[in-house]
Amino acid sequence: MATLFAKVETVLGMEVHAELLTQSKMFCGCSTQFGAPPNSQCCPVCLGLPGSLPVPNRAAVEHVLRTALALNCRINWRSIFHRKNYFYPDLPKAYQISQYDVPIGVDGYLDVRLDGEVKRIRIRRVHLEEDTGKLFHIEAATSFVDYNRSGVPLMEVVSEPDIYSAEEARAYLRALRLVLVWIGASDGKMEQGSLRCEPNISIRPAGTTELGTKVELKNLNSFQSVYQGVAYEVERQTQALARGEELVQETRRWDEERLITAPMRTKEYAHDYRYFPEPDLVPLEFDAPWIERLRAGLPELPEARYARYVRDYGLSEYEASLLIERDQPQVSDFFDAALRAYGGDPKRVSNWMQSDFLRLFNAAGEDWPAVKVRPEHLAAMLKLQDKGQISGKIAKEVFEVMWTTGKPPEQIVQERGLQVIGTEEDLAPIIDQVLAQHPAVVESIRKGEEGKFNFLVGQVMRATRGKADPGLVNRMLRERIAG
Repeated sequence: MATLFAKVETVLGMEVHAELLTQSKMFCGCSTQFGAPPNSQCCPVCLGLPGSLPVPNRAAVEHVLRTALALNCRINWRSIFHRKNYFYPDLPKAYQISQYDVPIGVDGYLDVRLDGEVKRIRIRRVHLEEDTGKLFHIEAATSFVDYNRSGVPLMEVVSEPDIYSAEEARAYLRALRLVLVWIGASDGKMEQGSLRCEPNISIRPAGTTELGTKVELKNLNSFQSVYQGVAYEVERQTQALARGEELVQETRRWDEERLITAPMRTKEYAHDYRYFPEPDLVPLEFDAPWIERLRAGLPELPEARYARYVRDYGLSEYEASLLIERDQPQVSDFFDAALRAYGGDPKRVSNWMQSDFLRLFNAAGEDWPAVKVRPEHLAAMLKLQDKGQISGKIAKEVFEVMWTTGKPPEQIVQERGLQVIGTEEDLAPIIDQVLAQHPAVVESIRKGEEGKFNFLVGQVMRATRGKADPGLVNRMLRERIAG
């Protein structure tokens, strides 16, 4: 198998479909809420009834424009809709309103990190269309269809064939999904079908440039299925060619239970869809002020923020990834705001974010609206620690209270009496009591058993509930033991 794989090269292009975050459908006012009873969110327009007329959803158009800008695309200032004709039970009109030769965005790229390196994947097009209904195969030889999804705004992002492995395919999908979630174009919930991926896979002799016969895998809805489906299909095609078989251009599905691909239909070509301009919709026309307003509203994107953390703040790639690779850009925003308020070592803020903050955040189900602690609170707590007013142990207790109450750290320290015991006068009786309780340990230390010294430090810190200044505790213990 290894020799066989060494003779061929995998080449992939990816088609990613993302349902857009709008309250109403693409061409009508029906709700897009997920999970409603079947066929409860339909009207004559999204059911394709005769005489109904579509009206474009401006919010959906702007989501696609913002995505195209985030993916470094060139915007077509005039874009049109087409009818894509094909018959399928979940397509009530027997055609889909989509875009063909003049999509909204073209010629972009997305930088993808994999194994410490950055690879640029070119984006061929970003266009807007409507989703289809959904079939349910509940009984033998019977299918049911739910048209709630029919007409939901759907964006398609098509890459160039710049992907060369299952690992790269998965990394590309992760990076693209993160961009869509961060800019608010899609919720990216693959388990709900909000994001689906269709890799177009071919293999060719290593060292050649001509693409091989393309096979499309349909509607993959998890990172794992993308990886497994692509890996399996590469092996299947390679083995078929080794046996002298001729590959055919086709669409296949991924069987999650058997972990194999299975044929669905012979792959259609563009002319099979009989594209023609949608007669019921006027062209979309954009101007510079509109585009620049949307561009200005884009956040700093994940890859740029990751590079800044590593370059400017000295975070490791792993540390930067923990802050960046999350569905909530607010986590990264929190870090930036806390660091601005603190003005100190970025690593200190990063360490708190990666440990206590993310531990509590994950335990709360990553529910951002429920987060009560503020960036300025974390900064103020670090400053209290820097000044020696609270210890590291007390800081952890303070953070837990900040998380649950939203109170500032100064108030928590005052209310709970958590200030550091920082004077010799206050510490002296406690240290003397610890030494009196452990004479054997003291004698062992005097005989050179230094390993037992930390035991005494721990006893003092325990007696003071962690409020003692560790440096002062160490010095006073040394003086008394030596004395």
